[in-house]
Amino acid sequence: MPHLVVLTGAGVSAESGIRTFRDTNGLWEEHRVEDVATPEAFARNPALVLDFYNQRRAQASQVQPNAAHLALAGFEEAPGWQVSIITQNVDDLHERAGSTQVLHLHGRLSQMRSVKNEGVVFECASAIQLGDLAPDGGQLRPHIVWFGEMVPAIEEAAEVVATADVLLVVGTSLQVYPAAGLLHYAPASCPVYVIDPHQPEVSGRRGVRYVVEPASIGVPQVLRELSSAG
Repeated sequence: MPHLVVLTGAGVSAESGIRTFRDTNGLWEEHRVEDVATPEAFARNPALVLDFYNQRRAQASQVQPNAAHLALAGFEEAPGWQVSIITQNVDDLHERAGSTQVLHLHGRLSQMRSVKNEGVVFECASAIQLGDLAPDGGQLRPHIVWFGEMVPAIEEAAEVVATADVLLVVGTSLQVYPAAGLLHYAPASCPVYVIDPHQPEVSGRRGVRYVVEPASIGVPQVLRELSSAG
Protein backbone atom coordinates (compact mmCIF):
# COMPACT_ATOMS: atom_id res chain seq x y z
CA MET A 1 0.00 0.00 0.00
CA PRO A 2 1.59 3.32 -1.06
CA HIS A 3 2.29 5.72 1.79
CA LEU A 4 1.47 9.41 1.35
CA VAL A 5 3.34 11.56 3.88
CA VAL A 6 2.31 15.18 4.22
CA LEU A 7 4.38 17.89 5.94
CA THR A 8 2.20 20.90 6.71
CA GLY A 9 3.05 24.35 7.96
CA ALA A 10 1.39 27.63 8.85
CA GLY A 11 0.15 28.29 5.33
CA VAL A 12 -2.45 25.55 5.67
CA SER A 13 -4.00 27.02 8.80
CA ALA A 14 -3.70 30.60 7.53
CA GLU A 15 -6.50 29.95 5.03
CA SER A 16 -8.77 29.09 7.94
CA GLY A 17 -8.01 32.46 9.52
CA ILE A 18 -5.18 31.59 11.89
CA ARG A 19 -2.52 34.25 11.67
CA THR A 20 0.99 33.11 10.91
CA PHE A 21 4.20 34.37 12.47
CA ARG A 22 6.11 35.28 9.33
CA ASP A 23 3.59 37.07 7.13
CA THR A 24 3.67 40.85 6.89
CA ASN A 25 0.76 41.06 9.35
CA GLY A 26 1.97 38.14 11.39
CA LEU A 27 2.14 37.68 15.12
CA TRP A 28 5.85 38.37 15.40
CA GLU A 29 5.30 41.99 14.36
CA GLU A 30 3.33 42.52 17.58
CA HIS A 31 5.47 40.32 19.83
CA ARG A 32 9.17 39.66 19.95
CA VAL A 33 9.98 35.97 19.78
CA GLU A 34 12.17 36.43 22.83
CA ASP A 35 9.17 37.74 24.82
CA VAL A 36 6.58 35.03 24.16
CA ALA A 37 8.10 31.89 22.69
CA THR A 38 11.21 30.89 24.63
CA PRO A 39 11.80 29.20 28.00
CA GLU A 40 13.57 32.36 29.12
CA ALA A 41 10.49 34.44 28.31
CA PHE A 42 8.32 32.16 30.43
CA ALA A 43 10.76 32.35 33.32
CA ARG A 44 10.88 36.13 33.03
CA ASN A 45 7.19 36.92 32.48
CA PRO A 46 5.01 33.79 32.63
CA ALA A 47 1.77 35.80 32.72
CA LEU A 48 2.56 37.43 29.35
CA VAL A 49 3.42 34.09 27.74
CA LEU A 50 0.31 32.40 29.12
CA ASP A 51 -1.86 35.25 27.87
CA PHE A 52 -0.28 35.07 24.40
CA TYR A 53 -1.09 31.38 24.08
CA ASN A 54 -4.50 31.75 25.70
CA GLN A 55 -5.37 34.21 22.93
CA ARG A 56 -4.07 31.84 20.28
CA ARG A 57 -6.04 28.95 21.77
CA ALA A 58 -9.22 31.02 21.83
CA GLN A 59 -8.75 32.09 18.22
CA ALA A 60 -8.03 28.56 17.02
CA SER A 61 -11.26 27.34 18.57
CA GLN A 62 -13.24 29.83 16.48
CA VAL A 63 -12.00 28.79 13.02
CA GLN A 64 -12.87 25.80 10.87
CA PRO A 65 -10.86 23.34 8.74
CA ASN A 66 -10.54 24.46 5.13
CA ALA A 67 -10.56 22.56 1.85
CA ALA A 68 -6.95 21.41 2.29
CA HIS A 69 -7.60 19.87 5.71
CA LEU A 70 -10.78 18.23 4.46
CA ALA A 71 -9.16 16.85 1.31
CA LEU A 72 -6.33 15.25 3.30
CA ALA A 73 -8.81 13.71 5.74
CA GLY A 74 -10.91 12.42 2.87
CA PHE A 75 -7.89 10.87 1.17
CA GLU A 76 -7.57 8.45 4.07
CA GLU A 77 -10.62 6.77 2.53
CA ALA A 78 -9.01 6.51 -0.90
CA PRO A 79 -8.58 2.84 -1.87
CA GLY A 80 -5.03 1.58 -1.42
CA TRP A 81 -3.47 4.63 0.27
CA GLN A 82 -1.98 5.09 3.72
CA VAL A 83 -1.84 8.73 4.85
CA SER A 84 0.40 10.23 7.54
CA ILE A 85 0.46 13.93 8.40
CA ILE A 86 3.40 15.62 10.11
CA THR A 87 2.48 19.16 11.06
CA GLN A 88 4.39 22.12 12.38
CA ASN A 89 1.07 23.67 13.39
CA VAL A 90 -0.14 23.72 16.97
CA ASP A 91 -3.87 23.88 16.16
CA ASP A 92 -6.09 20.82 15.83
CA LEU A 93 -7.62 21.57 12.42
CA HIS A 94 -6.29 18.36 10.86
CA GLU A 95 -7.96 16.30 13.57
CA ARG A 96 -11.17 18.28 13.39
CA ALA A 97 -11.28 17.66 9.63
CA GLY A 98 -11.10 13.93 10.31
CA SER A 99 -7.43 13.00 9.84
CA THR A 100 -6.42 10.19 12.20
CA GLN A 101 -2.65 9.89 11.73
CA VAL A 102 -1.30 13.30 12.75
CA LEU A 103 2.08 13.92 14.37
CA HIS A 104 2.51 17.38 15.90
CA LEU A 105 6.16 18.44 15.83
CA HIS A 106 5.73 21.61 17.87
CA GLY A 107 3.03 20.57 20.32
CA ARG A 108 -0.64 21.50 20.55
CA LEU A 109 -2.58 24.46 21.90
CA SER A 110 -5.20 22.05 23.24
CA GLN A 111 -2.69 20.46 25.61
CA MET A 112 -0.63 21.56 28.60
CA ARG A 113 2.03 20.16 30.89
CA SER A 114 3.83 20.86 34.13
CA VAL A 115 7.07 22.79 34.12
CA LYS A 116 8.43 19.94 36.25
CA ASN A 117 7.60 17.07 33.89
CA GLU A 118 7.40 17.41 30.12
CA GLY A 119 6.45 13.76 29.73
CA VAL A 120 2.99 14.05 31.28
CA VAL A 121 0.51 15.93 29.09
CA PHE A 122 -2.99 17.09 30.00
CA GLU A 123 -5.87 18.22 27.82
CA CYS A 124 -6.44 21.96 27.93
CA ALA A 125 -9.87 23.27 26.96
CA SER A 126 -9.63 26.76 28.46
CA ALA A 127 -7.16 29.42 29.49
CA ILE A 128 -4.13 28.62 31.62
CA GLN A 129 -3.62 31.10 34.44
CA LEU A 130 -0.61 31.89 36.56
CA GLY A 131 -1.04 29.73 39.67
CA ASP A 132 -2.73 26.85 37.85
CA LEU A 133 -0.77 23.83 39.05
CA ALA A 134 -0.33 20.26 37.83
CA PRO A 135 -0.72 17.37 40.30
CA ASP A 136 3.05 17.46 40.85
CA GLY A 137 2.81 21.07 42.04
CA GLY A 138 4.44 22.58 38.98
CA GLN A 139 3.00 25.56 37.14
CA LEU A 140 1.10 24.48 34.03
CA ARG A 141 2.40 25.73 30.68
CA PRO A 142 1.29 25.23 27.08
CA HIS A 143 2.41 21.95 25.53
CA ILE A 144 4.30 23.89 22.88
CA VAL A 145 7.89 23.49 21.70
CA TRP A 146 9.41 26.92 22.18
CA PHE A 147 12.46 28.28 20.40
CA GLY A 148 15.55 26.82 22.00
CA GLU A 149 13.78 23.65 23.13
CA MET A 150 14.26 20.16 21.74
CA VAL A 151 11.68 18.76 19.32
CA PRO A 152 10.86 15.40 20.90
CA ALA A 153 8.89 14.08 17.92
CA ILE A 154 11.55 14.78 15.28
CA GLU A 155 13.01 11.26 15.28
CA GLU A 156 9.58 9.70 14.88
CA ALA A 157 8.85 12.15 12.08
CA ALA A 158 12.07 11.22 10.28
CA GLU A 159 11.13 7.56 10.49
CA VAL A 160 7.74 8.31 8.96
CA VAL A 161 9.24 10.35 6.09
CA ALA A 162 11.71 7.53 5.37
CA THR A 163 8.75 5.28 4.52
CA ALA A 164 7.11 7.74 2.10
CA ASP A 165 6.17 6.75 -1.43
CA VAL A 166 4.93 10.28 -2.10
CA LEU A 167 5.77 13.39 -0.05
CA LEU A 168 3.62 16.53 0.00
CA VAL A 169 5.03 19.71 1.52
CA VAL A 170 2.23 22.20 2.11
CA GLY A 171 2.29 25.77 3.36
CA THR A 172 5.68 25.77 5.04
CA SER A 173 8.58 28.15 4.48
CA LEU A 174 11.10 25.32 4.92
CA GLN A 175 13.11 27.74 7.06
CA VAL A 176 12.45 26.27 10.51
CA TYR A 177 14.78 23.48 11.58
CA PRO A 178 14.80 20.68 12.41
CA ALA A 179 11.45 20.32 10.57
CA ALA A 180 12.87 21.62 7.29
CA GLY A 181 15.49 18.87 7.32
CA LEU A 182 12.86 16.13 7.20
CA LEU A 183 12.82 16.23 3.40
CA HIS A 184 16.29 14.69 3.35
CA TYR A 185 14.90 11.50 4.91
CA ALA A 186 12.58 10.81 1.99
CA PRO A 187 13.74 7.98 -0.30
CA ALA A 188 15.53 9.15 -3.44
CA SER A 189 12.77 7.65 -5.58
CA CYS A 190 10.01 9.44 -3.68
CA PRO A 191 8.24 12.20 -5.66
CA VAL A 192 8.05 15.48 -3.75
CA TYR A 193 5.26 17.99 -4.31
CA VAL A 194 5.65 21.47 -2.82
CA ILE A 195 2.29 23.24 -2.61
CA ASP A 196 2.77 26.91 -1.78
CA PRO A 197 2.17 30.19 -3.63
CA HIS A 198 5.61 31.40 -2.47
CA GLN A 199 7.64 28.45 -3.86
CA PRO A 200 10.00 27.82 -0.92
CA GLU A 201 13.39 26.58 -2.06
CA VAL A 202 14.14 22.89 -1.71
CA SER A 203 17.89 22.33 -1.77
CA GLY A 204 19.61 19.06 -2.50
CA ARG A 205 16.57 17.42 -4.03
CA ARG A 206 15.92 16.70 -7.70
CA GLY A 207 12.58 16.34 -9.40
CA VAL A 208 10.61 18.53 -7.02
CA ARG A 209 7.27 19.56 -8.46
CA TYR A 210 6.01 22.98 -7.43
CA VAL A 211 2.29 23.66 -7.30
CA VAL A 212 2.07 27.43 -7.03
CA GLU A 213 -1.33 27.57 -5.36
CA PRO A 214 -2.68 28.10 -1.88
CA ALA A 215 -3.22 24.90 0.06
CA SER A 216 -7.00 24.91 -0.38
CA ILE A 217 -6.57 24.68 -4.14
CA GLY A 218 -3.25 22.84 -4.52
CA VAL A 219 -3.88 19.99 -2.08
CA PRO A 220 -7.16 18.79 -3.64
CA GLN A 221 -5.57 19.16 -7.09
CA VAL A 222 -2.58 16.94 -6.27
CA LEU A 223 -4.71 14.39 -4.43
CA ARG A 224 -6.99 14.07 -7.46
CA GLU A 225 -3.91 13.40 -9.59
CA LEU A 226 -2.61 10.78 -7.17
CA SER A 227 -6.00 9.13 -6.96
CA SER A 228 -6.41 8.89 -10.73
CA ALA A 229 -2.81 7.69 -11.20
CA GLY A 230 -3.25 5.03 -8.55
